[in-house]
Amino acid sequence: MSELIGKISDFKKHLIEQERSRYTITKYIHDTKVFLEFADNRTINKELVIDFKLFLGERYAASSANSMLAAVNNFLKFIGRVELRVRPFKIQRALFVPEEKELCRSEYKRLIEAARQQKNERLMLIVETICATGIRVSELKFITAESIGSGRAEIKCKGKFRTVFLPPQLCELLKKYIQKQKITAGAVFITRNGKQLDRSNIWRDMKKLCNSTAVSPKKVYPHNLRHLFARTYYSLEKDLSRLADILGHSSVNTTRIYTIESGQTHARQIERLNLVITT
Repeated sequence: MSELIGKISDFKKHLIEQERSRYTITKYIHDTKVFLEFADNRTINKELVIDFKLFLGERYAASSANSMLAAVNNFLKFIGRVELRVRPFKIQRALFVPEEKELCRSEYKRLIEAARQQKNERLMLIVETICATGIRVSELKFITAESIGSGRAEIKCKGKFRTVFLPPQLCELLKKYIQKQKITAGAVFITRNGKQLDRSNIWRDMKKLCNSTAVSPKKVYPHNLRHLFARTYYSLEKDLSRLADILGHSSVNTTRIYTIESGQTHARQIERLNLVITT
């Protein structure tokens, strides 16, 4: 077991060489340590890994358990024990997103207005930039003074490059902002010391907007803005393949999750079928 614990640092180097994101590396290392703690000096065999899978299934939602299993399977492959990997839990694709988690357009507008009233222009523009472009919060660093000038940002994420177009209205707002901040080159959204903003700070500041907007904190986090962009785009264009390219997804199956609407919308669609005849 001590030998396996010693391989964690090598596993981390391997993930870095694979150009995995910082978040993925941190999570994989954490989840691997959870697995080794569960093993508790027992022999690592298929039975033990299956026990760990059952352990996760009893304590976590299936999606969370699967993300941890993905980390362990990667570690087992790294140490040359591919035969010990286990299958993820099967999850039926959801037909609609829970209403308590879906951020709607009117709530998005209220968040923007709250940031404006709090005179937090940087946060207001961060929220609008993510929602108007569909980028990830980790991709904000690619929104630069240069990209504002050209109207397009060159994004690199997970070893892939893509071009994201910036709406003219957004460019005008950002131009005024960088002029006031005296930013002539490089990233737009930075700290007072010129460093990249931490995603946890953005998440926390967005949560604070809920106090004056009557928007549930469960709905307010950066990635939900990306979902709102995806639903809005798909409702207009109905082009899942193009949307996948815009979002930087390798599979349209991932994109399909982003376009799922609320149960209330689904209920209205069913009602419009008008198949109940008896009155």
